[in-house]
Amino acid sequence: MEAVRAQEESGHDGTAMLWSIQEALERQTLQIGASACGATAVVDVLKALGVDVAPEEADRCVKTHLRRNDSPLPDYLLSRSEAGATHAQLIQGAEQASNGEVIGRFFHLYPRRQVKLVPWLAHWIQKGAVPVATMNMQLAVPEGEEVPDAWHHQLIFGVAPNAVFMTNPLDLVSEEELHQRLCSESVLLIRREDVLQRWMPDCSLCGLSEHKVDPRWSALDVEGQVRLMVLEKEPEQQTHIRIPAAYSSGVTLFARRQSQLGQELLRAPELDLL
Repeated sequence: MEAVRAQEESGHDGTAMLWSIQEALERQTLQIGASACGATAVVDVLKALGVDVAPEEADRCVKTHLRRNDSPLPDYLLSRSEAGATHAQLIQGAEQASNGEVIGRFFHLYPRRQVKLVPWLAHWIQKGAVPVATMNMQLAVPEGEEVPDAWHHQLIFGVAPNAVFMTNPLDLVSEEELHQRLCSESVLLIRREDVLQRWMPDCSLCGLSEHKVDPRWSALDVEGQVRLMVLEKEPEQQTHIRIPAAYSSGVTLFARRQSQLGQELLRAPELDLL
């Protein structure tokens, strides 16, 4: 099993690697489709655990949601709030695509938890677990860069002191930067241009405010945010609106169901609140 090699490759300095950087370059799966970062991560999770699955099958099992770009504004915003996949879809998708051989366990990192991220990840990687981060990429944006348009799932193939290595794209981020993105309330920023190009004078947003399944649409006053943006004379004042997001920020750890590690993951307690 590929992930078991983590124990052999882990050092005594807090370094733990599922793959070397060269192996990650050769083995990582690049984005397999629109909004399919979750399904892409599942392909690599299964690969790391010795289960080969076609990307199309992984995507089918994860049930990736797409943006409804041609819809009127209210339905477009609803589609944006769930576009892609949640951690629950990743867990279900990995289990289904592996015929029940692989299980996942999600650990919430919001609200903030009593955890040192890199040592915690190293602990599980050394045992052979395969982590996937579910992150709000709209946080910890480097100065001068544009705010990203979405959340993101990335497989973590290794850690070192104050460094986390991820795939799709192959990336190295600091522990602090990653922790900020992993500790986020479930909200999504929608760009001004994406709102205004779908706004029509007769557009009714009442359905969002009266959303019976998710009262956060009313709590965030999405309808009021849109109307303020439409009336605004100075565009730079309101570059985004905030809408509810279906995703929760945190880390999903995957393992073989029948392994001792798999059972340990299922029994592991939630991380304590700070």
